[in-house]
Amino acid sequence: MIGRLSGIIVEKQPPEILLEVGGVGYELQLPMTCFYELPAVGQPVTLFTHFVVREDAQLLYGFNHKQERSLFRELLKANGVGPKLALAILSGMSAKQFVQAVEREEIGSLIKLPGVGKKTAERLVIEMRDRLKGWGEGALFTPYTDAAPLDTPAMSNSEDEAVAALIALGYKPAQASQVVSKVAKPEMSVESLIRDALRSLV
Repeated sequence: MIGRLSGIIVEKQPPEILLEVGGVGYELQLPMTCFYELPAVGQPVTLFTHFVVREDAQLLYGFNHKQERSLFRELLKANGVGPKLALAILSGMSAKQFVQAVEREEIGSLIKLPGVGKKTAERLVIEMRDRLKGWGEGALFTPYTDAAPLDTPAMSNSEDEAVAALIALGYKPAQASQVVSKVAKPEMSVESLIRDALRSLV
């Protein structure tokens, strides 16, 4: 089991990164709430990981904090929630926000996430309410800070990359294109575009 990796970020393609560790490149998928906090390409980073083995693939998911990984694993235990949906949930809201939504039974907030309908949202609240008791007190979760992303060179295809990232998170192509076009401004980084798009969706 791969539980933690420390290395150099070689590529960033939301929601995926390529991390070089001892000459080996690991592909990891991260929730966007974790992606925003990453350093720039070429910089070192340590990530906590969750390894998923399927018949057709072996996938690594990365997290900045153990608490975020813990919530990801709790989500996987919920009926009908797989890694892709868990990743989308933690991209649409921070770990702390999700715990608060479950504790307050905010079904309306949850159904705005891709792949989460009313029945799934209700099931998440019922199944996770007891499991997450006390998790929102701040002891387990580092509150998500609205820090500006590190400066990265503006790219002409930032909007295309942002749309691709939203589609990878489960949003429909037309919906992803529409919301990215709505929030896009000149010189915005991919991370900023995705963050603002997710905010407008939720």
